[in-house]
Amino acid sequence: METKAIILAAGSGTRMNSDIPKALHTIGNRPMVGILIDAVERARVDEIIVVIGPGMEAVARAVVPHQTAVQKDRLGTAHAVLAAEKYLAPFDGCAMILYGDQPLYLPETLQKMMRKCQGGADVVVLGFIPPDARRYGRLVMGDDGLERIVEYKDATDDERAIKLCNSGAMCVNGRHLLSLLKKVNNNNAAGEYYLPDIVALARAQGLTCDVVIGDTEELHGVNTPEELDMAREIYRRRQNG
Repeated sequence: METKAIILAAGSGTRMNSDIPKALHTIGNRPMVGILIDAVERARVDEIIVVIGPGMEAVARAVVPHQTAVQKDRLGTAHAVLAAEKYLAPFDGCAMILYGDQPLYLPETLQKMMRKCQGGADVVVLGFIPPDARRYGRLVMGDDGLERIVEYKDATDDERAIKLCNSGAMCVNGRHLLSLLKKVNNNNAAGEYYLPDIVALARAQGLTCDVVIGDTEELHGVNTPEELDMAREIYRRRQNG
């Protein structure tokens, strides 16, 4: 089954206190997006598409020979994936969706997601169990897999007690991905189209949703200079074995 990876890298990196696009901040003397692409290539994904923002020609150059798609307006993560629509229609393989500000994914974890998708799960979400789960969405599991994703601010006390959290990354059956994305609405405070909403939409259609659990360090996100320093330290430790 053919596999594709859509890397969302349109973030401008405002909180990085820099004019450099977030994806180009370096870890081990390489752009973050390059570290991520290396992991995706090592996972033997067939095609990589990087979603960038307007004016991010430097990011496009950094990801050559891989294709890029431009998200003209930043209207949320589901909207960002739709920017790559021309690469996803028609497509009946597994489409992995990853984030350019999470550069430390392990190839083995990506392969686990793809295998679960190839084994029949229509939506596979990458979860993790952080030491402090307070700000993360929770993965609500049932007898037949993942039932829904609930944001922390919307969660009940029982749901907040769940330790399994949403990393944001997922792998989706390409036969359903575009139709699910186009059903996502923006009826929320930010007026944005959120990728996690496709889980509830998929379940409503009787599709199968499941979870792969990743390591907390590999899902470390970079939004601030301090988080970048931490990512560099994790990467350095990995390189030193």
